[in-house]
Amino acid sequence: MLPQEIIRHKRDGQRLPAAEIAAFIEGVTSGAITDGQVAAFAMAVFFNGMNRDEAVAMTLAMRDSGDVLDWSDLPGPVTDKHSTGGVGDNVSLMLAPIVAACGAYVPMISGRGLGHTGGTLDKMDAIPGYVSQPDIALFRKAVLETGCAIIGQTADLAPADRRLYSIRDVTGTVESIPLITASILSKKLAAGLRSLVLDVKVGNGAFMEKSRDATALANSLVEVASGAGLKVSALITGMNEPLASAAGNAVEVRNAVDFLTGRLRDHRLEDVTLALAAEMLQSAGLVSSNQDGMRRATETLASGRAAATFARMVTVLGGPADFVERPEKYLPRAATELAVRASADGFVTGIATRDIGLAVVGLGGGRTRPDDKIDPAVGVTRLLPIGAEVQAGDTLALIHARSPLDAEAAVATVLSAYAIGSSKPPADKTVIRRILPR
Repeated sequence: MLPQEIIRHKRDGQRLPAAEIAAFIEGVTSGAITDGQVAAFAMAVFFNGMNRDEAVAMTLAMRDSGDVLDWSDLPGPVTDKHSTGGVGDNVSLMLAPIVAACGAYVPMISGRGLGHTGGTLDKMDAIPGYVSQPDIALFRKAVLETGCAIIGQTADLAPADRRLYSIRDVTGTVESIPLITASILSKKLAAGLRSLVLDVKVGNGAFMEKSRDATALANSLVEVASGAGLKVSALITGMNEPLASAAGNAVEVRNAVDFLTGRLRDHRLEDVTLALAAEMLQSAGLVSSNQDGMRRATETLASGRAAATFARMVTVLGGPADFVERPEKYLPRAATELAVRASADGFVTGIATRDIGLAVVGLGGGRTRPDDKIDPAVGVTRLLPIGAEVQAGDTLALIHARSPLDAEAAVATVLSAYAIGSSKPPADKTVIRRILPR
């Protein structure tokens, strides 16, 4: 069928059969379908949506547009998680080694930063020598020898998604739930997973700011993944403040190393990381209950086995052998540091989390265009959480910048993101709810 006919059908609100979706995605992959036609299709889906069967068909077609990895030779379950993105969200760096140290295999294919949210791949690139986009042979070697590997999408995995996403990014169709669902799940299915846990963020630092939107996305992801044959569950977690006390690339890596080694563990970050670890272990069949998964993950973290697993992964993928012992020797540092100071006494009653992320982008730690180069050293640390008591002049955060001028601009942004009030606010629930297939 002609691509314009498929576009017309979806434009008019018709349900697309799997064969038409597969044909369109084949044309996206081969280049037979033009950028304009891809954009028109994406806009038609944006306005008219897709039902579950259509979204499953699109996900499977995008998965099959390239290689699909096979891990059947591994002596344990293959599992992963995906986060919809937030600020100070470095969970993957701790989660993968925790779960791997418990006996699972975690081939974690991650992405780069998008908008105000940080990207796991950009964080790993802050480690000197670390090969974040290895060939398949090195990827397999790392997973087999260490139990986990955090890498980026290779050219051979779900290539249709890469082209479709790049066009969605510049045509105002990123927020379409069916397209988000197919984009996320096609890559995860191409990675050869047997189970998947989804971390869907909600709040002023997430792409989904409203609870109903986050719930709709979580339900879509869970139902489509289940329809595609993947064992799946989701946690909806709060993003009304940065998850870690650091936001940036090298600074979040250092925060993750401190977490794994026990030098520093931000409370909310620990809650989310261990909740996801318990969910992954249960989904993978390594524990019989969520409670047992939580106990096992906590013990593995406390024993140092997770830190050792992370260290081995870094080394196998080209990073320094003593990185975990001496991260300060290897991680880049910004030339300028400047404190953000409270202007009044009181309590932190709210944080405009998106603005914290935008401050990092403004410092050079994120992208305004896809081809922008990132400065891994810049960012924000010592971010005080909601509920912290402060006096005028106390440090709310510390800016790490390339120049004093950049630092001053970031200070203004971060200061305006903090609300100070006279009463301590009630604590938000970090892990909000769990969603299973219906």
